[in-house]
Amino acid sequence: MATMGSLIGLVNRIQRACTVLGDHGGGGEGSLWEALPSVAVVGGQSSGKSSVLESIVGRDFLPRGSGIVTRRPLVLQLHKTDGGQEYAEFLHAPRKRFTDFAAVRKEIADETDRITGKTKAISNVPIQLSIYSPHVVNLTLIDLPGLTKVAVEGQAESIVQDIENMVRSYVDKPNCIILAISPANQDIATSDAIKLARDVDPSGDRTFGVLTKLDLMDKGTNAVDVLEGRQYRLQHPWVGIVNRSQADINKNVDMLSARRKEKEYFESSPEYGHLAHKMGAEYLAKLLSQHLEAVIRAKIPSIIAMINKTIDEIEAQLDKLGRPIGGDAGAQLYTILDMCRAFDRVFKEHLDGGRPGGDRIYGVFDNQLPAALKKLPFDRHLSMQNVRKVISEADGYQPHLIAPEQGYRRLIDSSLSYFKGPAEASVDAVHLVLKELVRRSIAATEELKRFPTLQSDIAAAANESLERFREDGQKTVLRLVEMEASYLTVEFFRKLPTEPEKAADKNTPVSDRYQDNHLRRIGSNVSSYINMVCETLRNTIPKAIVHCQVKEAKRNLLNRFYAHVGSKEKKQLSAMLDEDPALMEKRDTLVKRLELYKSARNEIDSVAWK
Repeated sequence: MATMGSLIGLVNRIQRACTVLGDHGGGGEGSLWEALPSVAVVGGQSSGKSSVLESIVGRDFLPRGSGIVTRRPLVLQLHKTDGGQEYAEFLHAPRKRFTDFAAVRKEIADETDRITGKTKAISNVPIQLSIYSPHVVNLTLIDLPGLTKVAVEGQAESIVQDIENMVRSYVDKPNCIILAISPANQDIATSDAIKLARDVDPSGDRTFGVLTKLDLMDKGTNAVDVLEGRQYRLQHPWVGIVNRSQADINKNVDMLSARRKEKEYFESSPEYGHLAHKMGAEYLAKLLSQHLEAVIRAKIPSIIAMINKTIDEIEAQLDKLGRPIGGDAGAQLYTILDMCRAFDRVFKEHLDGGRPGGDRIYGVFDNQLPAALKKLPFDRHLSMQNVRKVISEADGYQPHLIAPEQGYRRLIDSSLSYFKGPAEASVDAVHLVLKELVRRSIAATEELKRFPTLQSDIAAAANESLERFREDGQKTVLRLVEMEASYLTVEFFRKLPTEPEKAADKNTPVSDRYQDNHLRRIGSNVSSYINMVCETLRNTIPKAIVHCQVKEAKRNLLNRFYAHVGSKEKKQLSAMLDEDPALMEKRDTLVKRLELYKSARNEIDSVAWK
């Protein structure tokens, strides 16, 4: 099993590390700091709370004065050493050792003023102090502001409730051991500390009662009924304390001498002599240390469970934010390519239906293209008037003999040119859809969110590729239209019914050479051919667009970018991977917390079951 104090020493180190990371007591629910048991010192003003702490430490180090002296929580971690000089360290001044405890007192006052100002205000931001000494036991104590009933001059009216709320934020925690300080020369029923402890710990399982000022009780009275648990019962024994008198303080009587004097008082007291072995600050310190060790050991399974749960949560957050990147060019290039692949996966999911958006491309083919083809002005272009005009102009001075070959060709060529507009519009519409899908994919790629510059670079490279694909798509669909005009389907016209024409009167003007029925049939024949071509293009334009734009976007959207990135130097790669400073700071904090929790788990495992 672990040796006495080893678990407490470990908890002290973990709590200290938690405070460095801002994961300290009084913080949010579920923090490691709050999962670790500690002792909160609670008492009313002038209850002797500070003197008890100094007696436990064996040093005179706390600020003194009237009114509220403790205005910030003081997390006091005691570390028992094998010998050597006593010294103190503050977390806010980690490289400075204090061997003069008068300087410790001044530093506490100065650090309090740094947050609260030279007012009588309070703050829940703790001061963390570690004391290393052969004269202490391993123990963590939290000195809280003294409870008060009225605000004095210079204090806000809310100070009474503010202090109680702060104290409750600590003692409400189920892992908090309550050290309730009450003066013996006042009725225990009116004790602020006992009243608060009863509220948060009605069973008394977490509360240790301490009676101070036993030597100041009225002559003929004593506190034996309280100390023996008859007047107010707790699950743990009451401990009586005799602090230094004001005369001792004025004479600078040291704490070790005060401990001896306290011991003599109890041993020689007719009222308390039979309890002497269970009285005094030294006994109280050992009692708390033993109990704290036992509580820590009992809580180990739940602490480990909480640590494991938090590690999983931090790992998930880091996965979402992205892990730290190596400093060498190879690691940076790998990261960039990995981000590109992540983006490419999301983009393909949009196209293939795993995510919304790709269906809009089909909408272009199924709705926009047919609607545009339907709106083409063939009715006007193949009207009898325009057919007569085109046929006449094609015949020139010599009217056609059997069928107006050149007229047919002119009508078909001019009709086919109308298809270029819908074909180009379809290419542009799909291009816009693909650009929108690039934008959505970048926004939906979690891994990319930490790299705004890389987001812009990928977007620019993707849009540049899409522009090339659009140009290729336009050339292809226009070529399809031109192919239809380059070679007409002869079989179509050979299958058309023929009927003999009446000879034209030579005296009839050229514009009236053709019968209306003849012109109407020519227009109808051309319209039928154009409809056939329209159906063909309605099918082949989407094929060309998908082949030139959609398929190419799926296969080669970032190919040129990959080649471009591969030729960059380390400095250029670093510039592409610049991150939002707030995100970097958040990830660094998470990494440190993860290291803390993993280290805590390993240390608790190794110490607890030795």
